[in-house]
Amino acid sequence: MSASQIQATFDRGKGIFRMVPNFVPRRFSEAGRRLRLHPHDYYALGTQRGSIKERWFSSIIPAMNGPLAPPDEGLSYVSASTDTEDRFLLRDAIEELGAAVIGDELHQDYGTWPMYSKFFDYEPPLFFHLHLDDAAASLVGRLGKPEAYYFPPQLNNTLGKFPHTFFGIDPSVTKEEVRERLLQFEAEDNRITELSRAFRIQLGTGWYTPPGVLHAPGSVLTYEPQLNSDVNSVYENVTDGEVYPYEFLVENLPDDKKRDVDAIMALMDWEKNVDPHYRQHYFRPPITADHSDEQHTTKWIVYGNDYFGATELTVQPGQTVTVKDEAAYGCIIIQGHGQFGVYEAESAGMLRYGQLSGDEYFVSEQAAREGVEVTNRSHWEPLVILKHFGPNHPQMPPAPPRRDQ
Repeated sequence: MSASQIQATFDRGKGIFRMVPNFVPRRFSEAGRRLRLHPHDYYALGTQRGSIKERWFSSIIPAMNGPLAPPDEGLSYVSASTDTEDRFLLRDAIEELGAAVIGDELHQDYGTWPMYSKFFDYEPPLFFHLHLDDAAASLVGRLGKPEAYYFPPQLNNTLGKFPHTFFGIDPSVTKEEVRERLLQFEAEDNRITELSRAFRIQLGTGWYTPPGVLHAPGSVLTYEPQLNSDVNSVYENVTDGEVYPYEFLVENLPDDKKRDVDAIMALMDWEKNVDPHYRQHYFRPPITADHSDEQHTTKWIVYGNDYFGATELTVQPGQTVTVKDEAAYGCIIIQGHGQFGVYEAESAGMLRYGQLSGDEYFVSEQAAREGVEVTNRSHWEPLVILKHFGPNHPQMPPAPPRRDQ
């Protein structure tokens, strides 16, 4: 796609891109089948690749999916027309247009769009794992990965096998106990979640998870804003009957550290893992924004961190509102239909793999500041949109006050 075609698409959308659905398989676990993908298409990329369990939004990074994955897997494409082949990478558009898309601040600080989001959709719970911080990730040429969760009711008609999430390590546990479980990784089921604590998932709420904190996400479809990274270490070797190889534990360690249990232990942020007030510090109930009114409501659903934020916009039936934000964002419509800027928009009912849709957009900073006109054309249902931002939205609420300060 040429620079002139990228610019023309940007101009036609008045600073808003319509995105191509970006479904991602994973080689492990079992699909939750709540992505609104056709039931026949969960193995659209072949059984060797695993079933499709995620949908990525506003992504300029590829998925870390092994040697069988194509180089653009996980990268978001912009739809330039109604032709499925007429598309270009969001990454290329940002490289070409720069601050015209993401704004001066992000362009100066990062040189590109710094985050992405996803729908994470697994039927069983996921393995107990952590994401590396910047220091550890830099040793293998990657970035650290904080992430956040929100559990949308609209996509969770079923809660899967285990709608509870383990976070961290119980404060009574010692480092030596964790170390002993890691040394058992290739010998037997290390049952490491016996050392953790689980919280029952509440739909319509969320959590923030810092790098270095062990967690085993529950079996609920989750909206996950996160930094531009796909890097982890899996501390649990058997989850819901599925056995994971030693490679999952050490694949993001330098070669000379892959048999060093102390190096594996050092990936943990111990103080955050054993925080006795973990829920108070990292649980995120929604916060209604001041500009909400009878026509529409904005709730902050991801906030209180230095990396990204997210809101849930609800427009009532039959209403038209102009919504302004002070930063660029990506978004996904999860309920209803109507108009989003110049585009006819609708939540997905059932998509075929490779099909275009009208449910996902990327909004430039200028368009966001001028305001996006959103119309709900339903007489009955609300129009609900999840919006993910980088770190520069000035109205993002702070984290709850710490009990230990």
